[in-house]
Amino acid sequence: MMEWIKQPWPWYFSGPLIGLVVPALLLLGNKAFGISSSLRHICAACLPANISFFKYDWRNESWNLFFVAGITLGGFIATFWLSNPGAVAINHATTALLQKQGVTDFSGLLPHDIFSFGALLTLRGFVFIVVGGFLVGFGTRYAGGCTSGHAIMGISSLQWPSLVATCCFMAGGFVMAWLILPYLLAL
Repeated sequence: MMEWIKQPWPWYFSGPLIGLVVPALLLLGNKAFGISSSLRHICAACLPANISFFKYDWRNESWNLFFVAGITLGGFIATFWLSNPGAVAINHATTALLQKQGVTDFSGLLPHDIFSFGALLTLRGFVFIVVGGFLVGFGTRYAGGCTSGHAIMGISSLQWPSLVATCCFMAGGFVMAWLILPYLLAL
């Protein structure tokens, strides 16, 4: 049983499982699925500054903080007790393409050539980690939610802004992967 849990699950099993979270949250508690709003709740709870954005009753959304704590705990358990000891399966064409760009270490979930503390001190690492992190945070706030919130919750509840945001996320991902990433890897 444990060996089955440690293997990557196929999309046709894990996708519907994730998709069923949305109706379960709506039916059981009239709650909307989303992760990015939890940072706002944490800031409102821990830093009660005189900022209008954080002046609301965050206690009504405290269930979200337990949800995020469960995700964090689940990630910890999965990493230290349930992880597959083998290398992450990456398409050979993708590996060859990245190796041409100087990315050679595929021993972890992320390439250590780019995402490590040592790489942070290089221009390429700084751009990927710091600038990329800022852009993700800015985009999440600007779009009014993250990709999972819009794509899973927003589209399933037939929200037009979520469909537009998800289409823009996908277009931005394609532009990044095919047009911008080769230049960033050359840094």
